Amino acid sequence: MELLDKLNWRYAAKAMNGEKVAQEKIDNIIEAISLAPTSSGLQPFEVFVITNQDIKEKIKPVAWNQSVVTDCSHLFVFAAWDTYTAERINKMFDLTNTIRGFENEGWENYRQMLLASYPQRDAEENFNHAAKQAYIAFSQAIIAAAFQEVDCTPLEGFDPTAVDEILNLKEKGLKSCVMLPIGYRDTENDWLANLAKVRKSKEDLITVID
Repeated sequence: MELLDKLNWRYAAKAMNGEKVAQEKIDNIIEAISLAPTSSGLQPFEVFVITNQDIKEKIKPVAWNQSVVTDCSHLFVFAAWDTYTAERINKMFDLTNTIRGFENEGWENYRQMLLASYPQRDAEENFNHAAKQAYIAFSQAIIAAAFQEVDCTPLEGFDPTAVDEILNLKEKGLKSCVMLPIGYRDTENDWLANLAKVRKSKEDLITVID
């Protein structure tokens, strides 16, 4: 299966060579993010695609000085909603009705159920839920990059509060949760590039319940 071949090819690049990724490939990754499934279809996150080198240089020190932050072609920052609000929920439900061209009673009842519960929950609980949805899209971005033989590096090693300040996320009602530098591996300077991929055995990973 071609997809599995690409996933075996990919690894978390520890060094990138600065080569630019073609815009078509970036667009494909963005489309994969957009197509990711999310709870109730709310897509409770935004993605910031950073090519500005000055911004990347500002982020690097608060991301453990990892070179891929500045040597990548595009730096994707996934930022989840800081909480669920009636306005945010209604916006997505209204968009669904507009695109589908009709209102469904069951769908509208579901809207009211969410409005009666999500906005009343603790903001931290809501952010954690939204961040999980962002991670689903994050995973699809990794797969889309690999399918095109574009490298990426999943990054949780950064100070979210500092990144939020650099990107003015608080004013947007967002909080950064994970980053994904996109680019091409620098095999000569990456100690991980030629090492064997290590994964649990299927027996240790999978339990089949018949």
